This record gives sequence, structure tokens and C-alpha cells, in this order.
Amino acid sequence: MSNRTGLILDFGGVLTTPLLPAVLAFERREGLPQGACLTALYKDDEGVRITSDLERGAVSQDQWNDFAGKMLGVAPDNLMGRIFGDLRPEPLLINAAAASRRAGIKVGILSNSVGLAPWDLYQGYELETLYDVVVISEQHLMRKPDPSLFEVTLKLMDMPAEQCIFVDDTEAYVHAAEQLGLAGVHNKDPKQTVTVLSELLGVDLAAS
Repeated sequence: MSNRTGLILDFGGVLTTPLLPAVLAFERREGLPQGACLTALYKDDEGVRITSDLERGAVSQDQWNDFAGKMLGVAPDNLMGRIFGDLRPEPLLINAAAASRRAGIKVGILSNSVGLAPWDLYQGYELETLYDVVVISEQHLMRKPDPSLFEVTLKLMDMPAEQCIFVDDTEAYVHAAEQLGLAGVHNKDPKQTVTVLSELLGVDLAAS
């Protein structure tokens, strides 16, 4: 029997459909070359810095939109919302989270923020109702993979790391969690992730 009784989930790319297809669709809509967003915002030093600042709440989404709009050569209006506008709920993992809670497992969310206004990534997902703990990075002035943010989450879960599983679509964040003693699951395929979580928790999370 598993002794893991806590489950901590990333949001974007775990409880939603994957991020990359949404970004690629945005690039096509805007007439940008494929990979333009990755190059401008995740390979450029200044792009990395301002995106990290956004996740920590040090800059606003509007400020990020202005910066990213200039980098990409597109209009800044609601740019974050336009980039991720194709994201949809991922039913397999949302249902698995609900099944975990029904089985008595505590379920939390740990998400790096993309800002909460003017576009709210989390709107409509009922996080405060459907999950036991919700940690959005900007509200704590930290971002994954900062160990302190994981520790904040564990404290709010009121559980030790050794009793918790962490799921993220970013492998580096999974490794950071494992360094603290959590069991890590790198989400690359929702169906496979549900299978792995079912094994780790000793609960059939795919059952209706």
C-alpha cells in the first residue's frame, strides 16, 4: 500500500491541454514564424528575466504584454490571453484529481503565475472549490523551482514532503520537488500520468 496521501498538481499543461500547441496556434494566427515565442521569451536573456519577474509578481501582466508585444512585433492588447487562448481543461487529470479527493487524498495546486489580470488563466476552473490548497506563485513572490515555494505549499497542505506526489509538465520542476523528498511525475501524456498516479496512490483514478 502506498503511504502517499497528498497530491500536488501544476496547472498549465497538467489541468489544461498542453501549452505548446496553443502557442504554435497563436503564432500561426499572428503570421509569426514557428518558434518565435520560444526564441523571444524563453531564449532571450531579457525575455527570461521579465517572464520570471511576472511569475514572481514583480511585474504586471500588462507590463509583460507590452514587452512581449515589442519583442514579437505584435499588438500588446491582451497578449497573454491571445497566446494561451486555445488552452482547454484536461478532463483526464481534472477527473483524477476529483477521484483522489473522494478517496481521501488531499489535493493541492502549485502554479507559476502568468498574471491574473487582464487575463486570468484560472478563470472557470473553480480552483478554490475543487482543491484543498491553491498556491499561485505571484501571491508568494516566488516561482518554481524555488524550494521555498514548495515548502510553502507543503505547509499549507499540512503534510511532509514524503507523503506527497508532485506532477508538472516541466521536468526541471519535477526534479526540484524530488530533491525535497516528494515523489515526482513528469506529465507528458495525461493517460499515462493517471496510470502512474493510480499506482503511487493505490487508487484507480481512471474509474468513473
